[in-house]
Amino acid sequence: MCAYMASSLDARQDIVVVEVPKLGKEAATKAIKEWGHPKSKITHLVFCTTSGVDMPGADYQLTKLLGLRPSVKRIMMYQQGCFAGGTVLRLAKDLAENNKDARVLVVCSEITAVTFRGPSDTHLDSLVGQALFADGAAAVIIGADPDSKTERPLFQLVSAAQTILPESDGAIDGHLREVGLTFHLLKDVPGLISKNIEKSLVEAFSPIGIWDWNSIFWIAHPGGPAILDQIEAKLGLKEDKLRATRHVLSEFGNMSSACVLFIMDEMRKKSLDQGMPTTGEGYEWGVLFGFGPGLTVETVVLHSIPTQAN
Repeated sequence: MCAYMASSLDARQDIVVVEVPKLGKEAATKAIKEWGHPKSKITHLVFCTTSGVDMPGADYQLTKLLGLRPSVKRIMMYQQGCFAGGTVLRLAKDLAENNKDARVLVVCSEITAVTFRGPSDTHLDSLVGQALFADGAAAVIIGADPDSKTERPLFQLVSAAQTILPESDGAIDGHLREVGLTFHLLKDVPGLISKNIEKSLVEAFSPIGIWDWNSIFWIAHPGGPAILDQIEAKLGLKEDKLRATRHVLSEFGNMSSACVLFIMDEMRKKSLDQGMPTTGEGYEWGVLFGFGPGLTVETVVLHSIPTQAN
């Protein structure tokens, strides 16, 4: 596994097939405890990972590890990449709104054992990946019509959209081979994202009448510092807009699909700690962006909730 391109898929699979569900269990257990309801009330499970593939999948293994009801309706998402943190929220929103009393457990669990390898001075995109990517898992429970007496919503998912950026073929690729999961990144990924991001913002927020991107809170997938720098410059964002995103990147690295859930958690905790009026750092409306292979962009419009301090 430490060689640059040695056959090692079996060894990698032996690790991630076991550890991805176990790591997911840690996050899910915390989410269920904070939710405060018995796990028997969970009706759906959406599990997402870019680490390994198996059958039955990590969703099945997690159902067993958590002791969920065998009738829980499961969806397993493999190999989506970094935009999937937005995808799982979009999918869970649809499930919750179209199934009465549904409570959807969303789990993103990522382990770099499938991508880790030794360096090569002729493949710098691989070296960038080794420097940025990290292990992490996050979980959240999503439902419609919350019980105001026993459930404490964090954010409302107002709308969700997905698009493929123009002229972005081959910008981010991942291929599962005997050597593990290989990534290819074009240098212009930050430029492609910053060039097209305002179009997604306009489509998402024009129905609400919002055009000032500094008047909303930001939860953007931290693909890397260059992406965040170019987004800030392109949109004229104030430095504090991407504070939560930069904090998660600096503390935990790029955890692929789990990142945006980490950022949501960081933002709502900071908002409460600092006595801000809403979970969105005092702002009413916000955006969640996921960027990943394709180049695919997920855009989720969020509405914040009054913090418990208010």
